[in-house]
Amino acid sequence: VLLLIPFSLWWAEARTITWEDLKDVKFSRKFVKEEDMYFLFPAFGEKVKKLNGQALQIKGYMIPVDPEDKIYVLSARPMASCFFCGAAGPETIIQLNLKNRKKFRTDEIWTVRGRFRLNAENLDECNYVLDECEPVLKH
Repeated sequence: VLLLIPFSLWWAEARTITWEDLKDVKFSRKFVKEEDMYFLFPAFGEKVKKLNGQALQIKGYMIPVDPEDKIYVLSARPMASCFFCGAAGPETIIQLNLKNRKKFRTDEIWTVRGRFRLNAENLDECNYVLDECEPVLKH
């Protein structure tokens, strides 16, 4: 039996998570010879591993990585105290792979949803990624 579930229904079932749900991770510092730098590599805990591949939504602060190309991360904290400024860990940001390119202002608070993906190896991406990401609600 083939069940056809409308795409919008899949999103309607997106589970809401908080930043607390993403804390089940430990980081180890490793030297990457090709980059001639040290990087933090994650060891995801079971709680976070269970979220991999799920439709999720989360609320946070928009932080521009490259506003011209409309590349953003969502942060648990505003820009002045986010991971990039050294006041938080890598588990406090999520890379947003937006379905539709849109511009956001720094520190706008949004709830976004998408398919959650863990990344432990690709240095060009964050450890947490939301693919097929869409903004849901501006706060």
